[in-house]
Formats: sequence, structure tokens, C-alpha cells
Amino acid sequence: MKKVEDALKIVMEGTVLMPAEKIAITEACGRIISEDICSTIFHPPSDNSAMDGFAVRWDDVHSASKDNPVELKVLEDVHAGDITGVSLEKGEATSIMTGAPIPEGADTIIRIEDTNRSRGKTIVIYAAGKKGKDIRLKGENIKVGDKVYEAGQFIGPAEVGMLALMGKPFVSVYRKPTVAILVTGDEIRDLDEPFDENKITNSNGYALAAQVEEAGGVPVRLAIARDSKGDLRTKLSEALKSDIVVSSGGVSMGYHDYVKEVLQDLGVEIKFWRVDMRPGHPVAFGRKAEKPVFGLPGNPVSTMVSFEQFARPLIRAMAGHTSPYRPVVEAIVTEDVSSKPGRKHFLRGILSYEDGHYNVCSAGAQGSGILLSMSRSNCLIVIPDEGGQFKAGAKVKVQLLGPEKAGRKAHGY
Repeated sequence: MKKVEDALKIVMEGTVLMPAEKIAITEACGRIISEDICSTIFHPPSDNSAMDGFAVRWDDVHSASKDNPVELKVLEDVHAGDITGVSLEKGEATSIMTGAPIPEGADTIIRIEDTNRSRGKTIVIYAAGKKGKDIRLKGENIKVGDKVYEAGQFIGPAEVGMLALMGKPFVSVYRKPTVAILVTGDEIRDLDEPFDENKITNSNGYALAAQVEEAGGVPVRLAIARDSKGDLRTKLSEALKSDIVVSSGGVSMGYHDYVKEVLQDLGVEIKFWRVDMRPGHPVAFGRKAEKPVFGLPGNPVSTMVSFEQFARPLIRAMAGHTSPYRPVVEAIVTEDVSSKPGRKHFLRGILSYEDGHYNVCSAGAQGSGILLSMSRSNCLIVIPDEGGQFKAGAKVKVQLLGPEKAGRKAHGY
């Protein structure tokens, strides 16, 4: 039986990155860049104005003030996108818009609010500020040859914007791994089958598919496998065509729990079976060559929690994420919690932030079949293997769930 940390290490140590594929940047948000990207342009492409105002020579205006205004001749108006052939001489200026190129000879921008142009072809300046003020220099954002992104960079909205700015409509990213999802059990009915009070509705298959998608994988839902070696062999053989296999149920000690045996018959080398954790104790993991295979327990919360601890980080790592783990923060528990020693406990919790620190409380009943409290939780309270009593006011570690759940980044249990 493995400790959670040891089991996770076994899962992650054989990680193989998915091959690269080229996709449109319009589809790239949330993906991971698979190659270094260097700039082939300067941005800005030339010195340009950061403000609407007037391009001037500092030597002409450095002494300007309300009591000692400076008057300059305005040669032309320069708009963004214009090409100007003007070269400023002593006593000259140009009107200039934000983004417009700086005329030759100009070295400072005077903002409109520091001027008065009521005299036709001249401008009166009342304040100069600093030399070089409000000029964006050529290449101050990026230069030709700059390594803008390295392989492993997460693509968010700003990265999409930078790729577009560099004139790159396509980007090479790591492919999303396909994840076969197989739910097992004679007692399971799917949503398209008639209701039967003696059957359990297949919530695991749909929850796992959603977890896979949230983790950055592509879920491949298979038909329910019944509790026979023949049907399990057929379904698991189909599942092994995907990049990762995740099954639910049939890995405990029951008379019809055949998953582990059938996986071994199909050539899967079992790396561990059972983990010192609750919920999620009967977890199996193995590999067929480099293909990872998870046998998760059948109780809904056990399935989801064990997926969070083992399958999710592996999916993300295979998709190129350099930080595949959920953030962990420290919080003050607002009610007494306790657990017996021997297993790491993951309690469903509700995390809030107030007065400069996190507070956490239980999300409800903690039975491994009570999915409602899992749906209400935004975190897992991590109780260490040694267990113990944690009185209200004590500090505990909390694993955040979901990108919409606010939290500071930290790692480890």
C-alpha cells in the first residue's frame, strides 16, 4: 500500500509529453506552446508617440512654464499610420496622435493639456516635463531575435495577443491527451436507460468526462462494462486505444472486481494497488508500455478525489503544463475537524477569504457516496497521515478546486 506522495511520484515519473500540433491562435487559449518562439519584428516598429500632443525638440522647450511660455511653429499633423518626411528645425513642432511615428529631430512629446493652439499655425507650450517624455522607443516591447516564449509557456489572452502582434496566426502546441473513461458494474444504468430503483445512475462517467475536459484532456466515454471478464476485456481493449485510460469501479476486493486481473491479462503492469487515503483507498495504477492506466474506485466522491490527486496532474503534465498540480494554501478551520491516523484524508470544504486570511469549513456530510457535498465544495481540506484533532482556529492545508476558486498559489501537502 502506497502513501499518497509515493503513489503520485510513481504516476508522474513516467510522464511522456504529447506530440505537437499546429493550431490557429483563435483556438490556442489554455494550451501549452511546444517550441521556442522568437520575434521576427521590432515592436514598436519605430519610435512613436504615447500621447496625443506635439512632437518637439527638447532644446526649444525645456524652459517653458506658465510664466514663460514657448511658442513654436506647427508644420503638420501626424496621425497613427502616417509616414512623415518632416525634419524639425529650431522653433518647429508637429501635432501628433497616439501611435504616430516621431518626426526626425523631435525628441519629446508635449501633452495637449500643457499647450494652447489658439493662434493658428503656432502652438504655445506652458510646461515641458522631462526630455524624451511620452516617446515609445523602437523595439522597447520586443526586438528582432528576442526569445518571446519558451516551450512550456501557457497561452492565455495576453499570449494570444502577443502572437497576433508578432504576425503569427498559427502556433505549435502540445496535443491534448485523449482519455478513455470506462465505468464498470452490473448495477449501473446510463441516462438513456429506463429508471430502475435497484440500479445506480452513471454519474461517474459524466463527472469524470467533465474532470478530464477541465484538466485539458479530451474525454472518450465508452459504454458501461458489465461485471464479466469478457465484457471488461472487450471494453478495456477499446479503452487502451486512447492515450490514457481511466476506469471506475471493480478494483476493490469484491467477488466480481475483475478490473485489476483483466488489465494484467491485457499486458498492463500494475505499479500500485491501494493508497493510504480517504476517500479513494482502492486505487490501481499501471502502464502498458508508456500508456498510463488508472483503476479508480466506484463511489462517486472517491472517484473524483482520486482523479484529482493522480489523473489530473498527469493529464496536465502530458499536455505540457509545467505546473500541473492544484494550488495548496493555509487556512484557519472554523469548526472542529478530526481524523484517525494511518491515512491522508481529503475533506470536502468551503473556503473563504476575509481579513487577510483564508477560512475553511466543512461542505457537509463526508460519506464517499455523497456527491452533493462535493458539488458544494471549492476545496479539499488535507488532513495528514498522522491524523489528529484540529480545533476551531487551528491552521490546516487546503487544496483548491477549480480555476474560478480564488487562491494564492502554493504547492505541496
